[in-house]
Amino acid sequence: MPNFIENIPNIEPFKSRFAEIDALMAQPNFFQDPQRAAQHSREHQHLDHIIAIHKHFETLLKRFNDTQTLANDPQTEPELRQLAQEELHEAAEELKTHRRKLLMAMLPPEEADSRNTVIEIRAGAGGDEASLFATDLYRMYCRYAERKGWRIEALGASLSERNGFKLVSFLIKGKDVYKLLKFESGVHRVQRIPDTESNGRIHTSTVTVAVLPEAAEVDITINPEDLETTVSRASGPGGQGVNTTDSAVQILHKPTGMIVTCADERSQIKNRTKALTVLRSRLLEMKLREENARYAAQRKSQVGSGDRSERIRTYNFPQSRLTDHRIGFTLYNLPQIMEGEIDELLEALQNNHYEAQIDELLKNQSTGTK
Repeated sequence: MPNFIENIPNIEPFKSRFAEIDALMAQPNFFQDPQRAAQHSREHQHLDHIIAIHKHFETLLKRFNDTQTLANDPQTEPELRQLAQEELHEAAEELKTHRRKLLMAMLPPEEADSRNTVIEIRAGAGGDEASLFATDLYRMYCRYAERKGWRIEALGASLSERNGFKLVSFLIKGKDVYKLLKFESGVHRVQRIPDTESNGRIHTSTVTVAVLPEAAEVDITINPEDLETTVSRASGPGGQGVNTTDSAVQILHKPTGMIVTCADERSQIKNRTKALTVLRSRLLEMKLREENARYAAQRKSQVGSGDRSERIRTYNFPQSRLTDHRIGFTLYNLPQIMEGEIDELLEALQNNHYEAQIDELLKNQSTGTK
């Protein structure tokens, strides 16, 4: 039988840290710094969860060991021994499942996972067909967000001649948005027959998706001298107020060369605020990517870098097939997926990510590294 306690990280450091935060929370001045108090409260809750899972794991382990002893003891009555042998497999499966649950709980939390998220969808190769698929992806994410009870806020859009999105950006607010959507970054390839195709030929187009954790001012400090802001009259559909005033805002971040444009609102001030939201999120994404680069390079396997140049997925409409190339995962329910039913896909990506993290956790445990 497998050794279920092999490579389980020592629970004592978690208990020690829990007691340490417990003492901090008991101090009269604990809530004087609300941000620090919230951070410690979240960590306290997370550690409490780990300790509770470990306690249940020990209970299951004792049950398994007792059952195994009973099943292997020649002094046990034959009927009772047979019953114990039958129960042993079920106990082993339950222990195996709970062991994985414990290891997942022990993984270091990823700070950005709880953040609201900025999504930018940009048409790539394929002309108008790419812009139409960008619109389809926008609708897919909006439908998924609605099903999760999240809120969507438009940040900016640019339309093609066929009223598809050349570029659309929007903010999604809710619980665990970035955690669930962060692996959507990359190049999405579509294979289908466009409406304008008279000969029934399948065309291939691409759309780029960027998923950015929303950044607060405390995360990213932007020097006003690093910004070059220009305003212009908004163009395209949007109503008389949008098109007749100099409300469109373009911000250039000179150190990185990033350019953000927003023309959705009638107010120049509101457009500037939205543009800064996108800029901060892009800069935070860059910062997180740099910090995680060394870790990602060491992992045995990974879902992907999340780089926007990486082709991550193919949507094949004639075969009703979706394939995520990073994990070799295929589904044959494309119509439902395009309606926002992407839970199975996102769960597969999350599980792959967790497995890689668990491998890293166990490797560090065996080598004594942190």
